[in-house]
Amino acid sequence: MNEDQNTEWKESWHDKYIEWLCAFANAQGGVLEIGRNDKDQVVGLDNAEQLMKDLPNKLRDLLGIVPDINLLEEKGLSYVQIVVEPYPVPISYRGKYHYRSGSTKQVLTGAALDRFLLGKTGKRWDAAPVPGVGVGDLDAGNLTGFRERATRTNRLGKDILDEDNVGLIEKLRLAEGQYLKRAAILLFHPDPERFFTGAAVRIGYFESETDLRYQDEICGDLFTQVDTTMDLLLTKYLKAAISYEGIQRIETYPVPEGALREAVLNAIVHRDYAIPAQIQIRIYADRLQIWNPGELPEDWSLEKLLGQHPSRPFNPDVANAFFRAGEIETWGRGIQRILEACREAGTPEPDIQVESDGLWIDFPFSKAYRDSIEPGDGPFEASEATTQERILALLREDPELTGKALADHIGITAAGVRYHLDSLRKAGHIRHVGPTKKGRWEVMDDDHV
Repeated sequence: MNEDQNTEWKESWHDKYIEWLCAFANAQGGVLEIGRNDKDQVVGLDNAEQLMKDLPNKLRDLLGIVPDINLLEEKGLSYVQIVVEPYPVPISYRGKYHYRSGSTKQVLTGAALDRFLLGKTGKRWDAAPVPGVGVGDLDAGNLTGFRERATRTNRLGKDILDEDNVGLIEKLRLAEGQYLKRAAILLFHPDPERFFTGAAVRIGYFESETDLRYQDEICGDLFTQVDTTMDLLLTKYLKAAISYEGIQRIETYPVPEGALREAVLNAIVHRDYAIPAQIQIRIYADRLQIWNPGELPEDWSLEKLLGQHPSRPFNPDVANAFFRAGEIETWGRGIQRILEACREAGTPEPDIQVESDGLWIDFPFSKAYRDSIEPGDGPFEASEATTQERILALLREDPELTGKALADHIGITAAGVRYHLDSLRKAGHIRHVGPTKKGRWEVMDDDHV
C-alpha cells in the first residue's frame, strides 16, 4: 500500500503536520497515522498516550476541527491514527489554506485560493457578483443576437425571450441581487478583458516552434469569440484541399469543421477565467493545437474525460447560456463529438493531454492532406485577402450593405465580417460615412487587398 489522496504516514509527530490535517479537511478528508514509516511499517511511538491527550485540544484550537483520534497497536507497537472528515467550510492554519492533491500538500494562493473559497460557499467562479456593472453596460446587440440563437433552438420559452434585457438576465440567472455575475460580463459585455485579464483568444501561424509568421487576437463577448475564431481559422489559417466529384468542387479542411468548432467551444466555455492567460491556437504545416488554462474536476482523470461521463461544466452559468443558444449540449459528450467527427471525416483523431498549466488538444493533419498542399502553398494571408477582396467588391456594388448582408453573401458569421471590416478600415481601404445603422461604406481605392 502507498500513500495516496486520503492517506499519509509519519514516523513521529511534529506540529508542522497540522498543515497536512488542514489539507485533508479542505479536500476529501483523509487519515494521518503517526508511528508508521513511508514503507507502511509500524515503527511505534514512545509518546502515544501523551499525543492522545494533547492533539484533540491543539487541533480544536488551531484548526477549529474535531477529528477522530485513535490509539492503535500492531505487533506490540503503539501508533496514533487521526481521521479527518472533509469540511464544508474552508479551514486555515496560521492564515494559510492547505489542500491535499494526490499524495502532495499545496498552499492555495491566487486563482486557486479564490476558486477554493468560492467552492466552499457552493458557488463557482463565474457566479461571483461584480459591483459597478449594470445591465445597461452590456451590449444590446449581443443580447439581441442571443435571443435570435435561442429562438432557433426552442430552448427558452417565448415569454422569456420577450422580456426586456433586465428580465432576460434575471431569467438566465446571471444576476445576484443588484449585481451582475461574472458570467453575464463574459457573455454579453463588449469588453470582458476590462474585468478579466486574458479573456480572449490568440491565434498564430508558426513556421517552426520559434518562428511565428503572423497572429490575431480575438476579443469581445464569448459568443463573438467563438464565431470570429472559427471564421479566421477557416478563411485565414487553414487551407482546404481541393478535389472534384464530377464537376462539383469539394473543399476538405485538415480538421473537420464540426470537430474544430466543438474544440473551440470547449476551450472558450470551460476554461478557467481566473487565470490571466489567453486561449492559444497554434497552427503549423502539419497540425493544429489548442491550449486553454483549465483543469479537470478534482476526481477526474484523462481516461474519464475521454470516456463516457456526465456533464460537469467548469463555468455552469456560461455553459447554460451557450446551451440555451444551441451552441453546446449538456450530456458531457463534447470530446466524443470531436472524436466522432474526425472518424467520420477519415482524419486523424486528436491527441488530448491534461497538464499542470492547462489542457491541450492536438489535431495532426493527415499525410494525404499534407501531400495535397504544394510546398509553400500554405494557409496564410491569401485566404484572408480573398475574403477581403470579396467584401470590397460587394461594397463597390452596394455601399449600403449591412454586416448581416455581407455575412450572407460571403458565407461567414457577422462576427467574422466585423473582423474583416475592422481590418480593412485600419488599413485605410474603406471608411464608413453617416450614422452607424443608416450610413454607407466608401472604398478608398480600386486596388485589391
